[in-house]
Amino acid sequence: MDELLLRRLTPSVLSILVRRGADFAAAEDAVQEALIEALRGWPATSSQGSPGGGPPVRDPKGWLVTVAWRKFLDATRADTARRRREDLVEEQPAPGPAGSVDDTLQLYFLCSHPSLTPSSAVALTLRAVGGLTTRQIAQAYLVPEATMAQRISRAKRTVSGVRFDQPGDLATVLRVLYLVFNEGYSGDIDLVAESIRLTRQLAAAVDHPEVAGLLALMLLHHARRPARTAPDGSLVPLAEQDRGRWDTGAIAEGIAILQAALARDRLGEYQAQAAIAALHADAPTAEETDWMQILEWYDELTRLTDSPIVRLNRAVAVGEADGPRAGLAALAALDASLPRHTAVAAHLHERAGDRRTAARLYAEAARKAPNLAERAHLTRQAARLNASSP
Repeated sequence: MDELLLRRLTPSVLSILVRRGADFAAAEDAVQEALIEALRGWPATSSQGSPGGGPPVRDPKGWLVTVAWRKFLDATRADTARRRREDLVEEQPAPGPAGSVDDTLQLYFLCSHPSLTPSSAVALTLRAVGGLTTRQIAQAYLVPEATMAQRISRAKRTVSGVRFDQPGDLATVLRVLYLVFNEGYSGDIDLVAESIRLTRQLAAAVDHPEVAGLLALMLLHHARRPARTAPDGSLVPLAEQDRGRWDTGAIAEGIAILQAALARDRLGEYQAQAAIAALHADAPTAEETDWMQILEWYDELTRLTDSPIVRLNRAVAVGEADGPRAGLAALAALDASLPRHTAVAAHLHERAGDRRTAARLYAEAARKAPNLAERAHLTRQAARLNASSP
């Protein structure tokens, strides 16, 4: 069974049912039943392409649409509480090729509906657009399957009946995809790879420089992944990473996509972030990093977003471009409660030669760390400085 083919076809089949008038929850149930039928029948050998035979080699998408629509109509007829939708039965389209229109984009907007919480939007996107099972999503987020099932069910109820009479919010879709990317990976589903796959799919459907910018950003960050951890699982800072382990193919692709997006002169935050990542990726060594250009891009990013987190990262760039004292001055203007503020202060104090203060701040930052790997890294930094201090 070609599981990848089914996952690729699922969102377009689901969106076709929604466009025909099925509400999201009922359409999703019908598509899942069609997938079960496919799992039962497709492994057999047949060239007839009929729903009752083997794999529909000529038009698998049309086969799934036909079976899913029949499942939906069966459920509609059986549900007496939904008699108001009997007119859909009378308007049943004739079986045939599904056509080349791709409605997947509508699913992106539906799954990123403003009435959903970010966590629900991510889960629904992975389920409806990504084609992942509830179990796979639960494993990736390290929560019980029942918890994830409830989250997805609530999300489906929230968007049921939603109809689009105006364009969806692309910025929200991009934020959801970036949330998926930043979750990393666990279990048998790599959310980083999944987010890149979904963003490629979106880029094929939407000609927009910010979609390209997000894809470039993901590729450039993902390219450094093999060097981010040591064999014992500990974190390796960017400056200490073995750049020979970086994925040069992903870097080249990301830079090419970014350059094409920037050439359109419609700068957005994801393009600016990707430009910063590209400058890091393009440096042969940490010492050769062009921090002046990186600082200029952080200035652009600050203008675009006015984000406190961006300003925090900018303080690091100031410290590298203009010296640690200048970085500490930039940091002093920011709220000390910002995530990783203390870790940045420790790094800049160490660069300035104040090892005692840096060691204290590293230890404090370790206590605030959001995960065990980061906590262990910051604790080692504090221990390193304490061991070398008089």
